[in-house]
Amino acid sequence: MRFKRRLYYFALLFFAVLIGCLLYFKPLLKSVFVNEFKDRSYEKLLGVYDEKNNAKSDLVNNIKHYSVIWKSFALRSNNNALQKAILDNKNLLLTIETWPSFYNGNVSILDEVLKGSYDKEIKELAGLINQSKGTVFVQWNPEMEIPATQYPWQYQSPVMYINAFNYFADYLKRLAPKVQLVWAPTGYPGDSEFWPGKKHVDVISIRMGNDAEQLRLKLHRLRFMDKPVFVLSVDGTGDIKRTDSLLKKIEIERNRYKSTIYSSENLNEPVNNQIRKSLLLGVFDPTKKLIAEPEITVEHLFTDWGEIQRGEFLKKFNDVIDRKHEVIVTMEPWKDISNVADPNVLENTLNGKYDKEISKLYGIISNVKQTVYLRWAHEMEIPIHRYSWQSRDPVVYINAYRYFMNFVKEKPENIKRVWGPAGDRGSADWYPGSDVVDYISIAIYGLPDKNITDENMQESFSTIFQRKSYRMRFFNKPMFITEFGVKGSEKYQDKWLIDAANTIKNNKQIFGVCYFNLFDNPKAWGHIKAPDWSISKSSLKKFYLELK
Repeated sequence: MRFKRRLYYFALLFFAVLIGCLLYFKPLLKSVFVNEFKDRSYEKLLGVYDEKNNAKSDLVNNIKHYSVIWKSFALRSNNNALQKAILDNKNLLLTIETWPSFYNGNVSILDEVLKGSYDKEIKELAGLINQSKGTVFVQWNPEMEIPATQYPWQYQSPVMYINAFNYFADYLKRLAPKVQLVWAPTGYPGDSEFWPGKKHVDVISIRMGNDAEQLRLKLHRLRFMDKPVFVLSVDGTGDIKRTDSLLKKIEIERNRYKSTIYSSENLNEPVNNQIRKSLLLGVFDPTKKLIAEPEITVEHLFTDWGEIQRGEFLKKFNDVIDRKHEVIVTMEPWKDISNVADPNVLENTLNGKYDKEISKLYGIISNVKQTVYLRWAHEMEIPIHRYSWQSRDPVVYINAYRYFMNFVKEKPENIKRVWGPAGDRGSADWYPGSDVVDYISIAIYGLPDKNITDENMQESFSTIFQRKSYRMRFFNKPMFITEFGVKGSEKYQDKWLIDAANTIKNNKQIFGVCYFNLFDNPKAWGHIKAPDWSISKSSLKKFYLELK
């Protein structure tokens, strides 16, 4: 009897402790196992940029913004509050966030979406949306392109994000056809890499702080997507009237360049159906170690205003022509005859300061039988200032590029125009237009960081190419890799070049490659020894045989 009494008291104590723990840890348990519904009015709609005027005119003052946080192990959802919001509002912007219940940075939330972990929630959401008599805009996992880890879907593989977005969007739209899907970057450089395509996206949203210039640049980055754009406040303090004024100014600029920078030709879906018939192999080889090899058919020359003024470029160019090689001419438009860099080279190009030099250059390169691949102001997108045209306003750069390439009224038949980004994030912002680009060039060097001394820490050609060529997916143009190189022992260089050859063979949009057979410019490396990309004749031969 005494034992039963003790067991009874123990059971009472156990349940008392359990109830106490549940009450104490209730907020934690709720945050882990219950899907959350929250007010998101701090991200209010400040304006809509829509050149086609398809968006509702009354949206700005008549839309509520809420968010729903889904957890992969949630036991229940707060659907009552969501249902009320959908039924009570004519227009609703709903942000969906997908989270694992225990986020430690190792869970791929995009994988979980693709595996169907949130299908139940998508189905429930569709049912609620179908009850609405107004318009429900759903934006899914926003700010994906920022290089941060605030959210578990941020800065992941663009392809994985796109696949997960389209999985979510396709499932939701099939169940709730009236829903409006919103793709929601912040407008950060490189956001176009995460563009999921037009099929499921109805609206794009970006976030705006107090910087008016940033709004212009963010909208510029979206020029390839023909969709209305919601401008959302970052902190809830934005001014609707001011935003409207800014959007009208931006529209004026875009109308000014409607036939060039913002031409409808730039609105194609990502595709590259270029297929080579033969491959060109070239070198940049000022020390003349490889140019006489029978595999080489192209030579690369770098020049500037000063060399053209002094006549040095004419001699270098004629030497290549005498060797019966085709020529890549990279025009670095900065240093004059006194070797002084022009900090305003883009503006000065546009105002005619260098017309004499440009005219002289075209006079030299137009009167030959060989093909000349003309590249101007390359690597413009890298956020450094090695060259005075880097990290500048994309609109100014594009206009200067177009001025240079259209300098002669009728383009000589032997000249091919090359647009030459490095291939870094945000490259697409500087694309000058399909009518002035015959080839796209990217640079591929094995060394990803100046401080790496171990040759084995270099990236492979295939890895770099996959990343950089993906950023060119909006432009249906053949590629000419006008610069590539690797440092290290000959054994390592051979291994790297074999990988390069196999990548080139398997990517038929590559029409030519040109090896940089020299050390890099020491001034760009400061106190660190500049890498030497030079290879031997033996390595070139192995590379060529692997290409064949």
